Amino acid sequence: PGGTMTAAARPKIGDRATSDVVVRLRTPDSGRDEWLYCHSGVLAAGSAYFADRLSDAWPTCQILDSRYCVEVHCRDADLSSHVTALRLLYAADPVSRFGVRGALALLDAAAHLACARTAAACADYLESAPWDEADEEEILAAAPRLGAHRARVLARLRPADPGPATAIFLSAFRHATAASRELKSAAQEQLEYMLTEDDDAPLLTFGAGSDAVKSQVKGCVTGLLNRFSDFTGSALTKQTEAPCSGELQQDLHSFVSDIAWVCQVLGKLEMMKFLAAYWVEASSAVVAAVEAAAAAECHPGPECLKTRLKVVEISAKVLEAVAFGNVVLPAEKRRHAVSVWIGFAGATRHLVDEADRGNDDGDAAAAKVGLDGEVWQGLESAITSIVTTLPSNAQAEVLSEWLQSKHAAFPDL
Repeated sequence: PGGTMTAAARPKIGDRATSDVVVRLRTPDSGRDEWLYCHSGVLAAGSAYFADRLSDAWPTCQILDSRYCVEVHCRDADLSSHVTALRLLYAADPVSRFGVRGALALLDAAAHLACARTAAACADYLESAPWDEADEEEILAAAPRLGAHRARVLARLRPADPGPATAIFLSAFRHATAASRELKSAAQEQLEYMLTEDDDAPLLTFGAGSDAVKSQVKGCVTGLLNRFSDFTGSALTKQTEAPCSGELQQDLHSFVSDIAWVCQVLGKLEMMKFLAAYWVEASSAVVAAVEAAAAAECHPGPECLKTRLKVVEISAKVLEAVAFGNVVLPAEKRRHAVSVWIGFAGATRHLVDEADRGNDDGDAAAAKVGLDGEVWQGLESAITSIVTTLPSNAQAEVLSEWLQSKHAAFPDL
C-alpha cells in the first residue's frame, strides 16, 4: 500500500480467480453489455469514479457471484473506448498510440471514469501529434470536453503574438528580396501564406508598429530595385560581352520575377506607391534591357517571352495604381509611361498570339505561354483611363503613335 505495484504483483483484468468486482458497461440505446472482471484496488487507485463507487459513501452496491458489481452507462459508440480505459488501468505505463481520433475517444472515456493518468496521456499525445484538417475540426469540437488539458492541447491554434509573427515576416522578406537565391523561394511561399486572407484569424496584423515594419519592407525593396537599376544600366555592355550565353536572359527573368512577386506583397500592404513611381521612371531602361537580353540570345526561345510577360504583369499593376489615383504623377510622366507600355504590350501580345498559333499548328518548338486574361484587360483599361487624363494634345500624340504602330490590335484604344 502506498507504493507502486510491480508487474509481477499486478493482477490482470479478466482474472476471475482474483477478481473481487465486476464492471458492467451498459449501452441503453442498443442494449449491449460488456462484463469485465476487475480488482477494486486497481480501480480505486486509477479512477476517482470507481474509488467513489466502491467506497462506503456509495449508498448501494449490487452483489454478483460474491463480487461487487458496478454498472457504468455509456453510449454505444463509446463502449470500446471505455473498455480500453479500464484495461489501461492495469498497464504499467499509459499507452497513447491511438491516433488523434482514438485519443479523443479515449480521453472522453477517461474523463467519464475520472482516470487522471490516462486522460493526461491522451492530452500529451494530442498536444504533440501532427493534425490534418479533419483532426483539427474534431479537436475543436471536443474542446469543451478537454477540461484542464484544453489550454495546452489547443495552444498551436491560438493566434501568434504580434512580435514573433512580425519578426518572422521581416526575416522572410529579407530572404525573399535578397540577391542570393538561397531560401528565396521558401521565404516567398512563407510570406504568401502569412498574408493570405481566409476564414482563420490573420497570422499578421500591423498595429501601432506598422510604420517601422513598412520602413524595413521599403528598405528591402529599395535594395532590390537598386540592384535591378544597376543590371539594366549594364545590360547593353553584357549583351556584347557574353553573346549567346543565355546568362543575361536568366538574370533578367530572375529580377522581374522577384519584382512581380513584390508587387503582390506591396499591394496587400498598401505600399505600391514608391514601386510604381520607380517603374514609371525606369520604363525606357526596362524595355531596353528586355530587348538587349533577347538580342543576346542566339536562338530566342520561350524564356524570352516569359520574361516579357512578367514585365507586362508588373506594368499592369503599376499602371492600374496610377489610373485609380493611388499613385499621383505629373502629366508628362503619365504620357511617357503609356507611350512606352502601349508599344511594349502590343508587341508582346503579338508574340503570344504567334506562339499560340505555332503550338496549335503542331510546332513542338512553340511554347504554350500566356497571361491571365484579366491582366490584359486590366492593363488595357488602365492605359485607356490614363490616356483620358492627359491634356488634349498629349492624347492626340499618343493615339497617333498607337495607330501608326505595327501592333495596334492591342491595346484597343
